[in-house]
Amino acid sequence: MLGFIISFLFVLVAILILRQDRANITGDAPQSAVPPARLIIKDELSLYSGEEDSKGLYLAILGQVFDVEKGMKHYGPGGGYHFFAGKDASLAFVTGDFTDTGLTDDVSSLSPAQVVALYDWLTFYHKDYTPVGRLVGRFYSESGEPTEALLQVEAALEQGQILKDQAQAEKQHFPACNSEWSAARRGRVWCSSKSGGVQRNWAGVPRKLFSPGSGRSRCVCVQNSSTLENPNIQEYEDCPPHADSCPIRE
Repeated sequence: MLGFIISFLFVLVAILILRQDRANITGDAPQSAVPPARLIIKDELSLYSGEEDSKGLYLAILGQVFDVEKGMKHYGPGGGYHFFAGKDASLAFVTGDFTDTGLTDDVSSLSPAQVVALYDWLTFYHKDYTPVGRLVGRFYSESGEPTEALLQVEAALEQGQILKDQAQAEKQHFPACNSEWSAARRGRVWCSSKSGGVQRNWAGVPRKLFSPGSGRSRCVCVQNSSTLENPNIQEYEDCPPHADSCPIRE
């Protein structure tokens, strides 16, 4: 029950922070604090490819346009990310598909977790580059207002952030085990006060934590009392219940 309450508080705080971040990132902050957005159409954006005689070097992500001229060596001709220049290729930031098909602003195929990763990229551009306007099209209307497509992405973002925070809360409550494997001695999992990247004042014992709805499991370290009411946690076979190390025979 305590773990559930902690997880709920994590989620609640995350939603409040997320709403503030979305206001800053998506341009929904009070109009007195944000100048009117410049509206750019796709044909105009394509003129900012960094090529000879182009008007500059821009790229867009989720309909927000950035001047990336200071990153010319990356985004300009011959640069490793030149394919992003002069267009909105939001999908490719997550998928890594840099073909003509993959360089698209259609992100409807992304999962909520992938949308969170995409917004991490958006945050990066806000920190490192200068926003210059909004791209009229999939995410912004001709009047600069968010479209239904953008609202759907933002809903997925909120869902993805909740899932991410739940996973972080679970990681703190059930840290991953240490593990090793060799052909001679086979496998072993064990717990310590700093396993799974989580520093704590207890070591715990190894247990299998199953994902609901699937047969997959992973090794986590639990305090003995943590397993009493959780049907997704099982002991390792041929391993004493209070042992901090268990052999893996699978």
